[in-house]
Order: sequence, then structure tokens, then C-alpha cells
Amino acid sequence: MNTSRIPEYSDQSFDGMLNWFATMSKRDLLFHPDDLPETISGIASGEPTFSANECIEAKSVLNEMFALHGDQVYEAAYPIFMKRLDIQPGGGCC
Repeated sequence: MNTSRIPEYSDQSFDGMLNWFATMSKRDLLFHPDDLPETISGIASGEPTFSANECIEAKSVLNEMFALHGDQVYEAAYPIFMKRLDIQPGGGCC
């Protein structure tokens, strides 16, 4: 049985987007919203990160987010990426 690792996107508010990206991060599945899921692969293994069905699900979620919120998708993803990279807002990395 193939179980999808892509979280549901049922709360279509801004906070719902934040939660979706945070869940993707917790599952080690976070990727930039402009990237196609089928192009994401593990650094060490080189293997695709997502199954074909997960690619369809992730693209569907992102398409819905962009249709509802436009560029605010990036604003929702940004703090999750910063946290994942352990970069403090406004602090820089170097």
C-alpha cells in the first residue's frame, strides 16, 4: 500500500499555507514552490524524493495555493525555509 506523505491542504487561509509548509519541512519534504516536485531528488542518493502520485498531489496543492493567494505563497513558505536553514530573520548567515 502506497501512503502519501503529502499533507492535506484543508485550511485554505494564510495560516493553512504556513502549516502545510511546516508539515512538509517536518517530513523532510520541503521544496521551493516554483520547483516541480518531479525534479526534486535526495542529495546523497540521487533518487527522486516523491512518488508519481505525490508529485501530482504536491502540484495540485501548490496550484490551489497560487490560485487563492498568489505571491503570498512565497510569504508563507519564507519563514519555514528560514527556520529549516536555521537563519534568523534579518540576521544573515555569515
